[in-house]
Amino acid sequence: MIRDFAKNIVQFSAETATGQLLTTTRKDKSTWIVEACNEDIIISYQVYAWDLSVRSAHLDNTHAYFNGSSVFLLVHGQENMACSVELQAARNPQLSDWCVATSLRSKNINEQGFGLYQADNYDELIDHPIEIGNFTRATFEAGGIVHEIVISGRHDTDMLRLCQDLRRICEQHIRLFGELPAIQRYVFLIMVVGEGYGGLEHRASTSLLCSRDDLPRLGDDGINDNYRSFLGLCSHEYFHTWNIKRIKPAVFSPYDLKHECYTRQLWAFEGLTSYYDDLALLRSGLISLDSYLELLGQTATRVWRGSGRFMQSIADSSFDAWTKFYKQDENAPNAIVSYYAKGTLLALALDMLLRKLSDNQISLDDLMRLLWKEYGKPGKGLKEGEIETLAAELVKHDLSDFFQRYLYGTEDFPLNELLAIIAIEFRLRPADSTDDKGGKAASRNESNIPAWLGAHFRSDPAGAKITHVLSQSPAMQAGLSAGDLIIAVNELKIDKQKLEKILQRYQPETRLRLHAFRRDELMRFDVTLAAAPKNTCFFLQTTTATVEQKITRDSWKSA
Repeated sequence: MIRDFAKNIVQFSAETATGQLLTTTRKDKSTWIVEACNEDIIISYQVYAWDLSVRSAHLDNTHAYFNGSSVFLLVHGQENMACSVELQAARNPQLSDWCVATSLRSKNINEQGFGLYQADNYDELIDHPIEIGNFTRATFEAGGIVHEIVISGRHDTDMLRLCQDLRRICEQHIRLFGELPAIQRYVFLIMVVGEGYGGLEHRASTSLLCSRDDLPRLGDDGINDNYRSFLGLCSHEYFHTWNIKRIKPAVFSPYDLKHECYTRQLWAFEGLTSYYDDLALLRSGLISLDSYLELLGQTATRVWRGSGRFMQSIADSSFDAWTKFYKQDENAPNAIVSYYAKGTLLALALDMLLRKLSDNQISLDDLMRLLWKEYGKPGKGLKEGEIETLAAELVKHDLSDFFQRYLYGTEDFPLNELLAIIAIEFRLRPADSTDDKGGKAASRNESNIPAWLGAHFRSDPAGAKITHVLSQSPAMQAGLSAGDLIIAVNELKIDKQKLEKILQRYQPETRLRLHAFRRDELMRFDVTLAAAPKNTCFFLQTTTATVEQKITRDSWKSA
């Protein structure tokens, strides 16, 4: 997706080394042409930095953070030339304790990290985000190199425990691939906020955004849901050090920074990564099998709750990422499927299929190692379809039917059939409530099927505003639309919380009279509630596993 970082440049000028001003002309939204001269050219510009995310740049009196792609200009024709950047300390004495954290190679810096850094080319220069401020720093070793954790923002994290847990995750991924890429050190740059979540991978670091409650505190026991989710995020971005930063589509080599690059392979780089991120928590001993299956069930639930999985294949979801997945609208659940979530299930299904066809001698782990050895390490890009071919060659079986049905087609995975090899069952049930994310068995009697309207809401001061209407739902059949503001049910005023309680109280086939505003027009809708669909997923260990199933399951979860 094109982020148009040039929009944040608010002042731009050019002059010669002797101070003569040069004319600059705007060619397009991100290109300037500078008047030719026979001297060195100095370009001065200011960047507006107020995006507190992992994508762009943010500067205030608490810290500075930026990705090179949102700050550093590219000189046309000099993409492959070596370059350097000097980071200067702020003149404000109140910021004298600020330091620099980055994985960019240093050339001549002081003890606070200010000074000269270097890169072999522009691509390397923009692939090392930089954090400047008064942050918390800790280190651990994995794979023979130093890994750094840098946390900016107010927090009370148990740094020792965080180091220990991240080391186990990193070592697990290193064992899988057999080695680290050629990097000298790795940096986790973590920005702590009240509410936030996200991550972005880089060649020797990752930028992470998380809530304070996601991090472990001194005295905390066990791993709660928030910390488990954060560890999964760290695991995901670290796995990208191999899978997408080195193992990548051929169309990404080199990157076209002015246009979107299209590929049907994003399922492999995000889906496979999403499969291994939580699996590494299990394999490293940080979470139990039941905890892992809960996470897997939540992923499956996100897929099963959208009818878009029947409208768009995972391959098409990959290809349409820039126009559909990253630009989702009110019809997204009905029209698209996530190549992250369904790609995770494809990875699981492929892993089980490879094990089944090879009597557990070959797995997805072997495919990942092959991709690293043949493509990632030598820097060779993957052409369309090569991953499927490699998988088939590994087990010496024709896998075209599998990929045609589940990668290029829209069929649901036969998870029970495939998971039988490790004695895991896949089950479906209705959602218990609007907060039910799946992953667990029903909390209510399964014979008591709840009523279903088939719409998503958000709170509004005047009622409950519809954000999505699901295909073939009672809400759609009654004529409700996204954007409608429901203000009353059966002539009684409601808000989002009251509406959710009403839906839990009534039985399927109940008729309700809704009043809602569409734009500024009051409208009435007669709705007949339906039985809630079985689209909430969970996985269970079978109690009658054979010795062979237990052996296969142990090899899968302990690799």
